[in-house]
Amino acid sequence: MKKIINAPDHVLEDMLTGMVAAHPDYVRKLPDYNCLVNRLSPIAGKVGIISGGGSGHEPAHAGFIGKGMLDAACIGNVFSSPTPDHFLEAAKAADSGAGVLMVIKNYSGDLMNSQMAEEMAEFEDVKVARVIVDDDVAVKNSTYTTGRRGIAGTIFVHKIAGAMAARGANLSEVKRVAEKTVANVRSMGMALTPCIVPIAGKANFHLADDEVEIGMGIHGEPGISRCKITTADEITSVLLEKIITDLPFAKGDEVAVLVNGLGATPLMELYIVNKKVSEICAERGIKIYRTYVGEYMTALEMAGASISLLRLDDELKSLLDAPADSIAFKQF
Repeated sequence: MKKIINAPDHVLEDMLTGMVAAHPDYVRKLPDYNCLVNRLSPIAGKVGIISGGGSGHEPAHAGFIGKGMLDAACIGNVFSSPTPDHFLEAAKAADSGAGVLMVIKNYSGDLMNSQMAEEMAEFEDVKVARVIVDDDVAVKNSTYTTGRRGIAGTIFVHKIAGAMAARGANLSEVKRVAEKTVANVRSMGMALTPCIVPIAGKANFHLADDEVEIGMGIHGEPGISRCKITTADEITSVLLEKIITDLPFAKGDEVAVLVNGLGATPLMELYIVNKKVSEICAERGIKIYRTYVGEYMTALEMAGASISLLRLDDELKSLLDAPADSIAFKQF
């Protein structure tokens, strides 16, 4: 195993310390908890937006703390859910009295621990609501889930719920628009290589040099098929066909596109994927309103990519267009 770390069991602590040192104008760390919080939180009268999950997906989730997005994020060990007390402390730190929305990806550990935190919050007089993101169209059930997995489409939920909260909307309205986003976003990914969880010290699955896995999850969960490596256009077509037919997206729809790298895929290749996405959408009469290309939700050093489409209406476009200023997502 080759990694730039000190010790496998100190990776999370060292990363969070380094992140705060790099971005003290954005985040602070809660003492004794693996939670980063907006340095301005709680913001009077505003619904708090928090998210979280295992580390190894950077910049998700702490990289999206900032104006117009998250107020706090709790981070577990690599590919492991934060415990309920971390979710609770993040919620308390983000609460101004207007309530807190938890954005949770559909993985069993995150669901269980965030639900326990929601129940614990009642005893702390913190009003908490949750929205569950399940945008991955690849598989219905996986190693970590019952139902669809939550992957990079979660970033759209952060952005839109964060914008709604920044406008001063109440908790029920923020939750409504977050659930609307979940209902209209679909994603699917693929992998070229495995990744190595530091504490394990070895690859979490195996792919031959000439193989790709279609539908791979962000923790290395199995996808729907393995095939020989082929062109970017062919891979993109397979992913996008399943995404488009799932909702389904139709001629005349307006969408936002997110082409996401999984950690070791160059921007060059992500833009090649986006070229085909734009061509397919044009052929089908689907209008692209905004496009985001980059690394938003990774899987350590896994090579691969995912594509997300969000169907938009006037409300979602307005919220998507709203300014945001976080460590990893800036829009002015």
